[in-house]
Amino acid sequence: MASPDPPPPQTEQPPPPTTPTDLVTETDLTDILPLVARGKVRDIYQLDAQTLLFIATDRISAYDVVMKNGIPRKGTLLTLLSTHWFRLLAAAHPPLKTHFLTLALPPAVPRALRHRAMQVRRLAPLPVEVIVRGYVTGSAWREYCAAGTVHGVRVAPGLRECERFPGGPMFTPSTKAELGMHDENIHPDKVTSLLGPTLAARLTTLATSLYTTAHAHALAAGLILADTKFEFALSPPTPLPIADDPASSSPLPELVLIDEVLTPDSSRYWPADKYEPGRPQESFDKQFLRDWLSGGGMGGVEGGVEMPAWVVEGTRGRYEEVFERLTGRGLGDWIEELEGEK
Repeated sequence: MASPDPPPPQTEQPPPPTTPTDLVTETDLTDILPLVARGKVRDIYQLDAQTLLFIATDRISAYDVVMKNGIPRKGTLLTLLSTHWFRLLAAAHPPLKTHFLTLALPPAVPRALRHRAMQVRRLAPLPVEVIVRGYVTGSAWREYCAAGTVHGVRVAPGLRECERFPGGPMFTPSTKAELGMHDENIHPDKVTSLLGPTLAARLTTLATSLYTTAHAHALAAGLILADTKFEFALSPPTPLPIADDPASSSPLPELVLIDEVLTPDSSRYWPADKYEPGRPQESFDKQFLRDWLSGGGMGGVEGGVEMPAWVVEGTRGRYEEVFERLTGRGLGDWIEELEGEK
């Protein structure tokens, strides 16, 4: 039976004039909305039984630890870039469903949070991180050097660091760890046992197809999408794993793309004009922060560390550049257009 349509999203009402806040590292709306979860970046509130409010703060994490200070306007960049990708991918893959509803703020929410918040359908995430890799880098490179495999899958020998996989993008899932814990890379067969054979196959095909579309779009903007992490949910909610039953007439639940999508927080982006296999690449993502942390022996320090101003500005500049390249517009142009829609 199909899931009920979600209620219409709450519409924004004309409020007293305010301006968006450039730096938001935490929100507290518990006097007006129930807090559902507080993640590494997002604070999530319940609007009603079927609708959530996702607020992207300016927190930033590396090595599974949240830093003590934030990156100004990062949450706005993530929200608007995710919106861009939700719309682009839905248009390129017409059957694709996403949890995105609207950028409009509910009437009771402070206007200073606009452009960093979105209303979404409330869905239960699948219990895996859906990672797609097009190039051998990061933890995949370390495993490949040690064992000739990536997530336990044998890969062609002789690849150089950051080289493109000759067989095409790889579905390389991981566990979904609790806040403060580390995700664990797993073999794709583990996903089959968690979800069931047919659903796992559909997930693999969809995720690699979305990556391929995004890779082509990024390349046209002068960027290489090296890898990315997607998250999906099922609609309607369905107990897992789903056994293959040829006698069943019930359709499989829909896979719904959720959370953030193809942002510098969840993806590796490299400048295409400087790409050279055989060495680490320049990046427009958190690698700049990771490199500073690892160079000072601070990777994974409990409680995080305070980033100096040059690391904050360097990270912010990289996030803004990848946003402009991928969307074709600066953040200010986006905000001006959104304000003009009021």
